[in-house]
Amino acid sequence: MAEKTKDIWIGFDLGGTKMLSAAYDQDWKLLGRRRRKTRGREGSDQGIARIGSTIERLIDENDLGDHNIKGIGIGCPGPIDLDKGRILTTPNLGWDDVDIGDFLKKKFNCPAVVLNDVDAGLYGEYQFGVAKGSRCAVGIFPGTGIGGACVYEGSILQGKGISCMEIGHTRISSSTRSSGYDLPGTLEAEASRLSIAAEAAKAAFRGDAPQLLKEGGTDLANIRSGALADSVAAGDKVIIRLVEEAAESIGIAVVNIIHLLCPDKIVLGGGLVEAMEDLIVGTVAKTARKSVMSVYKDCFEVVAAKLGDDAGVQGAAAWARHQVEN
Repeated sequence: MAEKTKDIWIGFDLGGTKMLSAAYDQDWKLLGRRRRKTRGREGSDQGIARIGSTIERLIDENDLGDHNIKGIGIGCPGPIDLDKGRILTTPNLGWDDVDIGDFLKKKFNCPAVVLNDVDAGLYGEYQFGVAKGSRCAVGIFPGTGIGGACVYEGSILQGKGISCMEIGHTRISSSTRSSGYDLPGTLEAEASRLSIAAEAAKAAFRGDAPQLLKEGGTDLANIRSGALADSVAAGDKVIIRLVEEAAESIGIAVVNIIHLLCPDKIVLGGGLVEAMEDLIVGTVAKTARKSVMSVYKDCFEVVAAKLGDDAGVQGAAAWARHQVEN
């Protein structure tokens, strides 16, 4: 007897260093996945062609071509034109005004839903992970930059036709430090992995972080989350304090969010958090609880994301299903 045709939902996570695609059936059983590296700052035409070929290979390698692809969800870094399915800008990839939604619709003859990658990651945690059952969940994902997201009563909080929750670009300090954006003193300028790495490189150069100097040197390209975590574990006190200061800045941003939205769950995610979960989550929670108005002290929980890379792809697929079916 021939296998019954399945309804397939495909999720895609376009990161700064990797592309990850996965296919799920209607019960969220994983049917296959495909991962590729991005090629630095390749042009958008080459980039979207590689997105298309990655999904094609996912379908071919897992014999999904005879099934019904109900929709594709793709999480992309940076602000998104939600109505047109367009990436407006991706600073880390150097793409501007890319009609990825239209490309995917035409290529695979199915609905395609484009959303911000942190929105996708938090929605994945809301549907399947640590934020499940939350009335209001906020995600803060520090990496090269700092992304933010909010799921409120089951829906991603979005602007009128455009993604929002760019928490990394909110000002939390009187510092003149910049993250390449006109507004100084932003959360991204104070607490991104890139900002931590820049200060850590100075410490390594001065000889104040011997473990980091041994493992990562003073090249920013080599001072990634793992190198920072190893430095912290080895007892490089300057690096420990740099990470704590960044986490304290995130904690102040959490205070602002609590006073605005009173979320019951704050989800911290990304490679930096995964590498130093106890230090970062503990410091953020301590800072936030110390600084919020007393009535809010027991209204929220700060937790680490648990789904890893699956959060983004499964969240993108789940949001596509939510949009298509509703």
